[in-house]
Amino acid sequence: MFNTDTIANKFRLSYLLFTILLCATFIAIFEVAEDKIEALLVQSYLLQQLQLTTEVAEASLQSTPVTPGLGVSIYPLSSAPQALKAQATSDIQKKSVVTKKGQEADLYFFNYHYEGHDYLLSYLDTGATPQQLPARYGDSDQYPVLALFEELEAIFLRALVGVILLSILMAFIFSYLSSKAIIKPLLDLKDAVEADQHNFDELTDLPSEVGILARAIDDKNNKLEQYLKREQLFTGDVSHELRTPLTIIMGASEVLQAQLSDHPKALEFTQRINTTAKETSEIISALLLLSRAPEKLDAPKICINHIAQSEVTRLSYLLQYKRVTCRIEAAEDYHTFVRPELLKMALGNLIKNAFQYTDSGEVVIVIDEQSISVSDTGLGIPDHMMPLLYKRFERIEPKELKVEGSGLGLSIVQRIMSHLGWRLTHSSNKAGGSTFTIHYGQAR
Repeated sequence: MFNTDTIANKFRLSYLLFTILLCATFIAIFEVAEDKIEALLVQSYLLQQLQLTTEVAEASLQSTPVTPGLGVSIYPLSSAPQALKAQATSDIQKKSVVTKKGQEADLYFFNYHYEGHDYLLSYLDTGATPQQLPARYGDSDQYPVLALFEELEAIFLRALVGVILLSILMAFIFSYLSSKAIIKPLLDLKDAVEADQHNFDELTDLPSEVGILARAIDDKNNKLEQYLKREQLFTGDVSHELRTPLTIIMGASEVLQAQLSDHPKALEFTQRINTTAKETSEIISALLLLSRAPEKLDAPKICINHIAQSEVTRLSYLLQYKRVTCRIEAAEDYHTFVRPELLKMALGNLIKNAFQYTDSGEVVIVIDEQSISVSDTGLGIPDHMMPLLYKRFERIEPKELKVEGSGLGLSIVQRIMSHLGWRLTHSSNKAGGSTFTIHYGQAR
């Protein structure tokens, strides 16, 4: 199917339309010129017949009409048919009539003053060709010149049709070749962008619009490259600076846990410190992985069930004072190739949200060979929040629940999905709550 969205096809279509419009203009000019010439030929033929007739039968012509030639009628104006007399002027006119044989024909007529007398001259054109005329009209003085003109007109018309078809064909060929030449620099620019070339020396030197576009893209690439370098350096520096204090915090919390075994209240806080430090360390590792190109990441084979179970265990403290149960449904152990830090971060955010926003009921995690879904019986997501579901710093703030958070969780999950080439979907449960599903494809 012809696609008019591409620049090449738009150019070809516009060129063909221009050619067709030009040909239509030529046809219109031909039609107008043909009518004018035909009228002039008829007029000159009628005047010739009038002159010849008045020389031969001047006396009888003053009272009765004469038909000196095929289709020619010369009337004294006083005895002319009323229908023609009422319409006739000094300019030759043409109208369609039906003959006695039921054929359609063109009738030409006009008034003419000749040697002191007024006449109405008419010519009935039946469109007869020389081969169709009776033999008695074969003499040149009686043969209507219009028949010969119409034969020439048919020849010119066939030639015009041939020229038009040839013009359209040439326009199609020329537009195809010229559009390829016009689009080639754009295709070269596309290939250069797709090949991640950092300079477009051959294209940026072009004085055309393609050169302007190439220079703009090259400038934007340089800015983006600098921005990415700064982001990578920042991420690397932050991770390096944070790992040391996090390691100290985890070590100190472990020492405190060993020394406060007889103080359960204090022990709970030290465990929380140790858990938070470990989570922060894992988050830093995941963010570092997100800053790298996906194709540069190694993806070991991991068990999805184990990741889900470890995240449920890690976040179980959120359900400590709630009437909420959690279960994992899986027919077997499912595996996929992915960095564990990224899967833990994505799945952990979904489980954490389900735990935080569910005050009673249950949270169900279903794993199969195509997807991982986290379903809860919590508050659900209001309709007005749906367009902002994956926006950064957008979060639900229910009055009846105190929920800590920055509104980055779903945004980070969506970013991880894009990074891995996976997909995240959301649906509302009929009984209340939400279901988020990670589509990771066929398990391997």
